[in-house]
Amino acid sequence: MAQRPQPRHDPAPRDPLPHEPHHHAPLHPEALPREPRRYEPRHRFAFELPARTQSVGRARRLVEERLILWGCAAGTRDTAALVISELATNAVLHTASSRIVCELRENATTLRISVRDEGGPAGPRIRDCGAEERGRGLLIVDALCAAWGAERTGHGTAQIVWAELSRGLGDPC
Repeated sequence: MAQRPQPRHDPAPRDPLPHEPHHHAPLHPEALPREPRRYEPRHRFAFELPARTQSVGRARRLVEERLILWGCAAGTRDTAALVISELATNAVLHTASSRIVCELRENATTLRISVRDEGGPAGPRIRDCGAEERGRGLLIVDALCAAWGAERTGHGTAQIVWAELSRGLGDPC
């Protein structure tokens, strides 16, 4: 009698995302999520703006106002305003977008800030800008946030660039 082949218990190969999340703490490959995290936000706020340089200031003000309503501490508001400014600026300057959608999601441990754009030829990446004064946006995001990354939406070259601010369970927003 022929033996049945034994099932393999190797983990399924992981398809790399075009832009893996950037974490400050080293992670073991087994600790990386195999699918995007599920967020059950306590608060959620999204808004759409034209992809123009003037919209960056508007995005910053809308984020600050919303985080005040949510009772977030001044430090969190300031950091989130800087992060949304950098992400929105990148979407306006480096993609072929006519509109951007900005979103905040806050749960017990994380404030997630994201900007969806209509895409461009390449995804976001940290680059060596040398002595130039421009091009440091993602370096700032990387320094301020627990994690950040980008995901294609499945609609052409559109993508969502996100960043997460971690906070303690007892901290206000």
